[in-house]
Amino acid sequence: MPTEVPQPLRDDIVWLDLVEPTPQEDAFVEGLLGIPIPTRDELKDIEPSSRLYIQSNSVFMTASLVYRADSEDPHLTDVAFILSGNRLVTVRYAEPKSFQLFIAALGRVPEGKRDGTTLLARLLETIADRTAEILEHTVDHIDKLSTDIFRDRGKRRPPHYLESKLAKIAEAHRLVAKVRDSLGSLSRLLTFLMNVPHMQADKGDSSLCATVAHDVETLSEHASFVAGNISFLLDASLGLINVEQNAIIKIFSIASVVFLPPTLVASIYGMNFHFMPELNWHLGYPLALFAMLMSAIIPFFIFRWKGWL
Repeated sequence: MPTEVPQPLRDDIVWLDLVEPTPQEDAFVEGLLGIPIPTRDELKDIEPSSRLYIQSNSVFMTASLVYRADSEDPHLTDVAFILSGNRLVTVRYAEPKSFQLFIAALGRVPEGKRDGTTLLARLLETIADRTAEILEHTVDHIDKLSTDIFRDRGKRRPPHYLESKLAKIAEAHRLVAKVRDSLGSLSRLLTFLMNVPHMQADKGDSSLCATVAHDVETLSEHASFVAGNISFLLDASLGLINVEQNAIIKIFSIASVVFLPPTLVASIYGMNFHFMPELNWHLGYPLALFAMLMSAIIPFFIFRWKGWL
């Protein structure tokens, strides 16, 4: 793409969405608008002064958004939002679903209200709505996991059943953690944006940003609540695993105690001393077997009576 601008950008072009731009494309847009376009490395800077600032009457903001939330490997991607005059510029190196939803709904924005600040406010609203949808799906997933873990506790289940659920819980915990990080960055961005003259100039856009900021705050509280439920479910699953392991150990312990008296009887009559009166008994062998059997049965019924089995 050439770096020289053959003609100025038309006034009706109010949004430039740069998806994985090359250095040549960055230079081309910089020539169009006369503003620096942040690179991928600059977007990763976590310093607030590098993510939210005003330069040459242009507003530069960076937020972390969740993408691939519907997969087993969700990620965060840094997206730049730039207000330059009447235009909005977004720079991203991933495909968050919120952008697809916003583009699909662009036709609902009145033509007379299609400017950079309005598009940014509505885009942030779509991002908040998508984040709420992610949390809603996560809550449904956690409820299903909770039902699978705690229901039918008396039925026999496959080995490592609970261990397989731990992986699902970890996936949900990772997703909620990324959602909380994203909401934190969005909250800082909205607080900064509401104090920017570009946004304060339009009461409608300013009011929408305030509403989105309130939604983000509510979602942050809800995400904390969901994270607490996940932690409880994780602790409960680990506790159930310990209970099942203790039950297995208890079975072996009882078996050892039950078979210990018969082993003692067999050991006594397995000794080869010459003077053992029982060796000359005609009923010695069946009596020994009977003693071994009774010494195993009696402890078994005692354990059942005590409720240990």
